[in-house]
Amino acid sequence: MTSFSRRRILGGAGAALGATALGTSITSSAAAATRDTTSSAFRAGRHMREEKKSLDELYADARREGGELVIYAGGDLPDQQDATKQAFVSQFPDIKLTMVVDYSKYQDVRIDNQLATDTLVPDVVQLQTVQDFARWKAMGVLQRYKPAGFSALYPQFRDPDGAWVSIAVFAFSYMYDQTLGSDGPATPRDLADPRWKGAVSSTYPHDDDAVLYLYKLYTEAYGWDWIRRLAAQNVEFGRGSFTPIVSVASGQKRVGIGGVGSLTGPIAPGVKWAAPDGHPFMAWGQRAAILARAKHPAAAKLYLNWQLSRAVQEQSFDGWSVRTDVTPAGGLKPIWKYPNAHLDGFPRFMADRAEVERWKQTFALYFGEVHGAPTPGSLGLHPGQ
Repeated sequence: MTSFSRRRILGGAGAALGATALGTSITSSAAAATRDTTSSAFRAGRHMREEKKSLDELYADARREGGELVIYAGGDLPDQQDATKQAFVSQFPDIKLTMVVDYSKYQDVRIDNQLATDTLVPDVVQLQTVQDFARWKAMGVLQRYKPAGFSALYPQFRDPDGAWVSIAVFAFSYMYDQTLGSDGPATPRDLADPRWKGAVSSTYPHDDDAVLYLYKLYTEAYGWDWIRRLAAQNVEFGRGSFTPIVSVASGQKRVGIGGVGSLTGPIAPGVKWAAPDGHPFMAWGQRAAILARAKHPAAAKLYLNWQLSRAVQEQSFDGWSVRTDVTPAGGLKPIWKYPNAHLDGFPRFMADRAEVERWKQTFALYFGEVHGAPTPGSLGLHPGQ
């Protein structure tokens, strides 16, 4: 049997209470002025030119800057970005790259706290929490920058002012033991069939917002009675979207829900990832941005240009690219041509945090509370410093 490892599995102080009316007015006026200044700056960003320097020229800039780069990446395991790190440093060996992986929902508040305490660590942030990038843009904490290839990005995979870009496409769906062949679940609806009782592993939907959105789509397509029947399947829930992949690949379970995958081939040996026509799955563009206070902006620019280069995009693990001028691998269509991927719906969902919380707490009633330690470990306030 072919072996595999988890490494291969994708990879200031607040306003004081009781402030005087005068103080509040001054604070409000200053905030409004800041918003106006930021808005004007980003409007100017629409006329910003794309990067014209080559990767070699950007590499020279990064070396002159000091040759260091710190990235906060969303993910489930400490080594999940090792392949990306290795590919980058192989091409740019004089850059010391520190890649810190943690759940996106911890990375974003960690960055907020670092900004508030003037202790910022990362230069680049790349996260699943897509709503944060609009918020950070409005706060003026993102650097406006348009890497080479910016105009070739699918329009929803780029901020028009250059505040952020999407560097990769990820998709979540269900999966099953490849040896089941035609006996495997043909659609997500089949996951509630009693024959799969005790055989299903899933990421907690109320622990990961992308999996939460997938479960929301299932609920809207199949109804709450389907969720009730799924809850009766004795589903084994775990933290981290790698858990269903590992469970199926190792033979512990026959079916998994809420893991990343590809239609071009197995993400792990023996695991069939499925996204049948006419049934929902979910996909999104993983957003990345350079922070305005980044200590290593030249290295950060090198990284974004490298990520968006045709050479990197053509090697996408799942076959899908964020660029409109890269043909997807394996006969796939561009991800935005799959209406059942709900590409546009995920950012809207993520922006409504009250709605997100309602879905999370409702699924907690059906499936129980989240249990278990965070799979990347507990990284504290300033990892990577």
